[in-house]
Amino acid sequence: MTQRLDSGAVLVVTQELDPAADLVVDQLVRRQVPVMRFDMGDFPQGMTLTAEHTTGPWSGLLADDLRSVRLEGVRAVYYRRPRLPSITDAITEPHHSWAAEQALAGLLGTLYALPGALWVHRPEVDRIASHKPVQLPVAAACGLATPRSLITNVAADARAFAAAVDGPVICKPLMGGPLHYDDGRRQGVPTHLIDPATLDDSVALTAHLFQEWIPKAYEVRLTVVGREMFAAEIHAGSEAAKVDWRSDYDALSYKPCTVPGPVRDGVLAWLDHFGLNYGAFDFAVTPEGEWVMFECNPSGEWHFIETRTGLPIAAALAELLAGGTP
Repeated sequence: MTQRLDSGAVLVVTQELDPAADLVVDQLVRRQVPVMRFDMGDFPQGMTLTAEHTTGPWSGLLADDLRSVRLEGVRAVYYRRPRLPSITDAITEPHHSWAAEQALAGLLGTLYALPGALWVHRPEVDRIASHKPVQLPVAAACGLATPRSLITNVAADARAFAAAVDGPVICKPLMGGPLHYDDGRRQGVPTHLIDPATLDDSVALTAHLFQEWIPKAYEVRLTVVGREMFAAEIHAGSEAAKVDWRSDYDALSYKPCTVPGPVRDGVLAWLDHFGLNYGAFDFAVTPEGEWVMFECNPSGEWHFIETRTGLPIAAALAELLAGGTP
């Protein structure tokens, strides 16, 4: 028999194996907030949806084998990279793709229409804010220091940029990039220092992001939940980690730190610009103490920061979701 959640529920929409979501669900349960956790990949084969519209918002039930929730009673949605709906292989193409599109439109569209529900975050809001070319000018307008940057597919312009910087230059991906496995670990495309003399016509093959190298005393991962800030210094213990700390997690050490007032103000203004209530910001702190923003991941991971520092990020997320105020 399924557990019926009639009002005040939080939907946690994520994949089955997600330790960060586990922590948030635990914190919500401690607060006696009803929770339904599911993966969109289980719909429609392992979940049912019945939503009805007459003159007001959609009403009805979303259910799996364990729980059902009244749609009109949902207070918040925590959306963390779930799988797409999965259609039975008994349906062949072109109908298989069409059915998958129907399932996504039906489920996600209904969730979008939940009246008054808080989201962390709606996918389209996350998608707009995640683009680095959009992020940097907004950060500068909000009073945050940013690195001098160039996006180009013209080798001569890249070489001219490097000459104008007159110092070390890095190249980094504009998006997360394809993932590969190296020594059993999943890796993205790392940031790397470049030799301008090696820039050739291969630059024309795609867009590249070049930036001036920012000298670092250390880096900071600043996780913002609502208006609360959880900042952790990241100290690199290897040459690879000094260029991109994601390339050598074993060489890192962490320490909670305080956010300077002007940085706090700029970060909150940045989030407000995009309509976000969560963000994982990456900063370099120079030897002179200046905070320079590199980027913000609107759905960035925080579990590793909480695990290594004890910063109560899961509890803050639970409080935000329990509040349920968009």
